[in-house]
Amino acid sequence: MSIFERLSPERVNLNLAASTKDEVLEELTNLLAIDAKARRILIATLKKREALGSTGVGNGIAIPHCRSLVVDRMSLAVGRSANGIDFGAHDKKKVYYFFLIVAPPQDAANQYLITLGKIAQVTREMTKQGGYPDIDDAVAFLKYLSEVEAKIA
Repeated sequence: MSIFERLSPERVNLNLAASTKDEVLEELTNLLAIDAKARRILIATLKKREALGSTGVGNGIAIPHCRSLVVDRMSLAVGRSANGIDFGAHDKKKVYYFFLIVAPPQDAANQYLITLGKIAQVTREMTKQGGYPDIDDAVAFLKYLSEVEAKIA
């Protein structure tokens, strides 16, 4: 099964209002089904991870990720910024697409690393195909991501 088929449209925001890295992290964590206290803890954990090195991988993509006790299973969220955000990406360019991954510390099947790698492959393929789709519907966007994933499988 595609990792994007498991992602619900409610966890996709294709119109992020954020203008800073911290605001992006807040908007993405707001998409997860966690309470306010857990969200604050998660944002702090994500900021600590970003302090180690930006998760902006280049080509307009960032994959913020961490392990945290605030989730009991891996959780994903996707966001897009029309104007792009300075996320400290390695290529020094703005980031437009954000793929958040949060996993519990104990992930016996190692889905966290597998998902991180799969998202990196999918986003690389997106850039090879000539850029990013102009899709404003979450369901259609997830279908597009699943199709890209299927091509590289």
